[in-house]
Amino acid sequence: MKKRRFSAVHLLAAVLLAVALTLAGGVLTLRVILGAEGLGMMEAMLLIKTKFVGEHDIGAATDQAMDALIDGLGDRWSYYMDADAYAAQQESRSNSYVGIGVTVTYPEEGGLLIQSVTEGGPAAAAGLVPGERITAVDGTPLTAENQQEAAAMVRGPEGTQVTLTVEDAGGGVREVTVTRATVEEHPAEGELLPDGTGLVTIRNFNSRCAEESIAAVEDLVDQGAERLVFDVRNNGGGYVSELTELLDYLLPEGPIFRSRTKEGVERVVTSDASCVDLPMAVLVNGNTYSAAELFAAQLQEMDWGVVVGEPTFGKGFSQQTFSLANGGAINLSTARYYTGQGVSLIGAGLTLDQEVALTEEEAAKLAAGTLSPQEDPQFQAALALLEG
Repeated sequence: MKKRRFSAVHLLAAVLLAVALTLAGGVLTLRVILGAEGLGMMEAMLLIKTKFVGEHDIGAATDQAMDALIDGLGDRWSYYMDADAYAAQQESRSNSYVGIGVTVTYPEEGGLLIQSVTEGGPAAAAGLVPGERITAVDGTPLTAENQQEAAAMVRGPEGTQVTLTVEDAGGGVREVTVTRATVEEHPAEGELLPDGTGLVTIRNFNSRCAEESIAAVEDLVDQGAERLVFDVRNNGGGYVSELTELLDYLLPEGPIFRSRTKEGVERVVTSDASCVDLPMAVLVNGNTYSAAELFAAQLQEMDWGVVVGEPTFGKGFSQQTFSLANGGAINLSTARYYTGQGVSLIGAGLTLDQEVALTEEEAAKLAAGTLSPQEDPQFQAALALLEG
């Protein structure tokens, strides 16, 4: 009996069937992972690529779509960054970047309000001062609508110049030309006051925070500091690794940080027995977020420090930054975090040992770095608690 052979038609049909099954399996897998919504977005992109006849910038359209997608999550800590914004964030988190050396906020009327000027930076050399508002960059007005792009407009390649239109508190307007340069930010510094108090100002928990904070504390201890006051007001947080390294150095043995992912995976960080055995206080305000907020909470929880100042927001999510194929990135909340004993700050913030408010004038001086300990009611209240 002759063996039956498959014809070319049969082979082609088998191949097409295999391909169809593979594609069907792939679509089914994508549907399970992405859901109907995710597949819908992919279909929309495919239709734009293959059917849309209008003039368009697909990169700009994608940026807008991604921004809307993440914004739609309703989480203020999750956001999308285009390629330029992502590069700027990476620079900023390293505490070293090319720019002019100012810290700004975004007032409702538009523009960039200068909160502080980095000592020795390009902005300081050009005469910019805290309290002034940048209203235009190279002739482009800064409105409430383009504020988020304004910081990127101010930055640029090292050695290039940018012309800023600046308005002072009295309404006077002038133009200032600033040469961009590499700006080195110091996240922490210490100062020994005449009464024996060591004041440690921590500006952020980004790169080198733990290293510089520990060096500041060690220097103050060597100088004979009798107590330590940590100022984390207007500190927006930073890396968990910097936070736990500093807490481990300061605190005695015990759990100092917990986190839990969406899958329920829990991580616990513990401190060893080595510690700094001095009375401590932490100064906080409404702009004390994330790692800075947890820093104060953990010292308080282990009875290692008192917390003084104004109510904090109560952030309880940690974020990861995921780079994307288009050069941008998504900063996404991926875990809940807690104190060592498992306390969440979400919706509650810190429990203050003493609440003390600053006046608008005092708050402005604090942001500008000109509020001295002697005229700082929050510092003085913390000092009274430590001495009492």
